[in-house]
Amino acid sequence: HGDGEGTLLLMTGSALSEHGLALAERIAAKTGCTVMGPTFRPKMARGRGRYSIDRIHYVIENALPMLAKFRHIVLIESDDPVAFFAYPNKPSMLKPDGCDVHRMTSWGENSVAALEALAGAVKASAKDVKPQALAELVKPTGALTFASIAQAIACAIPENAIMVDESLTTGRGFFPPTAAAAPHDWLQNMGGSIGFSTPLSIGAAIACPDRKVITMVGDGSAMYTIQSLWTQARENLNIVTIVFANRIYQILRGEFDNVGAGEPGQRANDMLRLDRPTLDFVALAKGMGVPGRAVTNAGEFNKALAEAVVEPGPRLIEVQM
Repeated sequence: HGDGEGTLLLMTGSALSEHGLALAERIAAKTGCTVMGPTFRPKMARGRGRYSIDRIHYVIENALPMLAKFRHIVLIESDDPVAFFAYPNKPSMLKPDGCDVHRMTSWGENSVAALEALAGAVKASAKDVKPQALAELVKPTGALTFASIAQAIACAIPENAIMVDESLTTGRGFFPPTAAAAPHDWLQNMGGSIGFSTPLSIGAAIACPDRKVITMVGDGSAMYTIQSLWTQARENLNIVTIVFANRIYQILRGEFDNVGAGEPGQRANDMLRLDRPTLDFVALAKGMGVPGRAVTNAGEFNKALAEAVVEPGPRLIEVQM
């Protein structure tokens, strides 16, 4: 009816379960409101047949226009949208001036029940929902780019997989294509800890031994907890670790710019680069008992993913960017 235009449902926690997302989709279809997730959330149901929502962008300059039209934000286990860091001459609060915030549920409360009540109050049902337009899944060819990497991963995700995301700068565009992938759960860091993904994948694989776990991590982050590979081998866990090797702490290079520190000098650049010598993640993995291979183009990446997701036990793929 358009009653909800200018209103955002900002959801995390249990609201991002398959059932919670389905209820939010009905409410959005009925009222015209928008549904988003915060930049970071612990777990989200994703893939074909599940309601795909955007997340607030990490970069302030991108987040502000995403939220500019809203006059009301309804918090469902979420908090006010804020920037991750405080930057000179940039706002920390991301909501627009004059936007009212209303809390529906706090963290850990029964958000699914609250969404059911809201759906009932606005008389929303499944018949109000129109199918979402999803990106076509086509295996990419040619060079490794952020787009081709995302498309290759979307094509390769097996049914009921657990995706562990610490892909940082490489993975910021992963959401649109993976919305069309096989149904899966997406796990992500809630804070600024570096190297969380490989230990988390171990917990996920032990908890769900019948599900394939796919970990996506940058080369800088991977080095913080590289010993996780040894545990994967020791316990023969069904984990595919994808290391995006761009040979730089790109996330930190971006933050260097964001704080207005100017152009980094030689010493600062040395602290941000991962070379001299170049890390060999296939050799590191082999030394800890995990078979691995390096890929340099989309075709090789497709083949490596297809093999890794069907083989039992741990595997590593180094994506040389």
